[in-house]
Amino acid sequence: MRALKILVAVMGVLIVGGTVALAVLLVQRLGGPAAGSRWEAALGQPEGTRITGIAEAGDGIAVLVARPDGERVLLVEPRRGRVIGEIRPGQ
Repeated sequence: MRALKILVAVMGVLIVGGTVALAVLLVQRLGGPAAGSRWEAALGQPEGTRITGIAEAGDGIAVLVARPDGERVLLVEPRRGRVIGEIRPGQ
């Protein structure tokens, strides 16, 4: 009988600990960056490149750049601030 009481107490502690851990994880993941937060990204484009337009593109940002060798659309992932794709007009 004593072993059963100890087992029930241990399982109760595990349930409470698991619930607290789950709540902490949910708060961390749902918290994310505040609305309107500032971020910076280096696009890694050649000298003389100008940004001529920016638009929302699903989960990312589309940046239209005018380079010395022609225009391109860069797809940027705002969470990491890195270029994940590039679209060039057909030649």
